Amino acid sequence: MLKQRVVTALVLSVLILSAVIWAPIWLFSLLVALATLYGVWEWSNFCRFGLHGRVAYVSVAAVVILLLEWFATSALIMQVMWLAGVFWVMALTMVLRYPEGVRWKASTPKLFIGFLVLIPAWLALSQIKALVNGEWLVLLLLFLVWGADTGAYFSGKALGKHKLMPKVSPGKTLEGLAGGLATCVFIALLYAYFLELSLAAAVFLVLLAVITAMASVLGDLFESMFKRERGIKDSGTLLPGHGGVLDRIDSLTAAAPVFLLGLMYLPAL
Repeated sequence: MLKQRVVTALVLSVLILSAVIWAPIWLFSLLVALATLYGVWEWSNFCRFGLHGRVAYVSVAAVVILLLEWFATSALIMQVMWLAGVFWVMALTMVLRYPEGVRWKASTPKLFIGFLVLIPAWLALSQIKALVNGEWLVLLLLFLVWGADTGAYFSGKALGKHKLMPKVSPGKTLEGLAGGLATCVFIALLYAYFLELSLAAAVFLVLLAVITAMASVLGDLFESMFKRERGIKDSGTLLPGHGGVLDRIDSLTAAAPVFLLGLMYLPAL
């Protein structure tokens, strides 16, 4: 199982890094859109849709993505990002209250929640890639998300005693969260050092890294909450040893819009 997990992780890492660094913007956006649509397919399981319902759900998501790709203005894109930001604040309250107040258990609320989770993340990644030095900013975002997860895993294993959200994800600890945040601060400082950023830009980058890391944890917890309510361990079986696509991108769904908002409204970087 561990060998399978490692092999899958290595293959995914090579494919993702290659797409980020070398793929033109249109191809990168297309690849992220395909991953997003597969995530929508997996999300439809949370809604308990049958085959026809799942196909219809994915089809609607594809139409929304195409419309945004073709017609979205800069103003509309930022409105979508702010909508995502407001949604993730609401998502935090849902996670903190779980299992009380789960009015989202019906299929219809979950349907709209799935769109709010996944589509803004695709749009954010596409927009970050399109910025000046966008490939390096996407890499920074990925390293922050991966760093938060890896740092939390090892520090949680070594030091974890106090549960973070035991009703949602019993394995996560406060010590793990602290380790993940510390890892992201280190990554941000390295980035600032090698790019010779000013002190103000470096301070901003560290703050953005911490906020992005916390958003990534929220994304992970949010999907865990839906899996727990559905009674499943993984969102799918596409990735051997890793579960489904949602299991790999859950942290990114919250982190990407937050990261883009930081870049847009705090341009010291």
